[in-house]
Amino acid sequence: MPGTNLPNLLMEKLFENSSEAMFFFDKQGKVLAMNPAAEDIVDKDILKQFYQGEPDALCRTCRGYTSETDLRTCLNCFIHSTEAEDFTSYQVYLDTRDKGMVPFAATYHTIDYENEIRVLMLRDLTRQFKTQEKFYQNKMMKHIIEAQENERKRISRELHDSVAQELMSAVIDLRVLKYMTADEQLLKKVKQTEASMTRLMNDIRNLSVELRPAALDDFGLDAAFRSHFKRMEQSYGLVIDYESRLSEKRYKSEVETVMYRVCQEAVLNALKYAQVDTVKVSLAEEDGVLNLRIEDEGAGFNLGDEPDGTGLGLFGMRERAELVGGTFNVDSGIGRGTRITLQIPV
Repeated sequence: MPGTNLPNLLMEKLFENSSEAMFFFDKQGKVLAMNPAAEDIVDKDILKQFYQGEPDALCRTCRGYTSETDLRTCLNCFIHSTEAEDFTSYQVYLDTRDKGMVPFAATYHTIDYENEIRVLMLRDLTRQFKTQEKFYQNKMMKHIIEAQENERKRISRELHDSVAQELMSAVIDLRVLKYMTADEQLLKKVKQTEASMTRLMNDIRNLSVELRPAALDDFGLDAAFRSHFKRMEQSYGLVIDYESRLSEKRYKSEVETVMYRVCQEAVLNALKYAQVDTVKVSLAEEDGVLNLRIEDEGAGFNLGDEPDGTGLGLFGMRERAELVGGTFNVDSGIGRGTRITLQIPV
């Protein structure tokens, strides 16, 4: 019948074309056969030892398997274990020909009980490990940023509600003192102290807002942006042409934080390096995506030559955007200004 040899043909194709490495061992631990994927893993010298029938050839490339207590161990090795069926699924590390140390998902089965022939199958876990590592890095970074923002919020509230209020009380007491004496020299000193404390109080309030604006937590992005831009105009004379088209008043806290920090950094960079008097900022939600755009017609810079001394930096802004599933882009060049865009699905 035409289909009589089909299973054998399929097994042969599996052996030849599988991306998983296959090693077949006899009861002494000698290699009987390897598929091409297995041959690609091991060094040529060790491959030669495999085919010469050396029973410990695998040990020369193996760096141990993961047990319940050790990341890599050779104790109770599956090749020499009398209870090999316990190794039906585990993780092993091999020193490979081209990739160095590589983790593999391994299975070790007896396929011929009469002759005690076993097969070791290996699947490269490098991609899965990188994905997992990136996942944990992102998760840890989110926790770090969240903790940082919470600490900023705590310090900001403390400065505003405690330190600034105490200074205000002291300023009021100084103003009262001015009406309690006619000594000109003393009045002059009181006025000087009052002016110094008033400046200090304003500096503390500004620092409190820079750390974490209350408007961002209480009223959302639009209010926080307008408050921030007003302070920038009052403090530095920078005119910010701001346009907002939001369909929602509030978004997730982490989204609002990323939007605010990226905008804060971009506008500050424009003030420091662009040599302009006006910056355009637009904030809009379109088709479920929150879009932020900051642009100036200033000096610009060549991408890759990021100015020194920036706070978050372009890399930091891009990293924050990626943590909330957003995309961050910069378009700039010498003499043609800078355009920064941030898009976050909401």
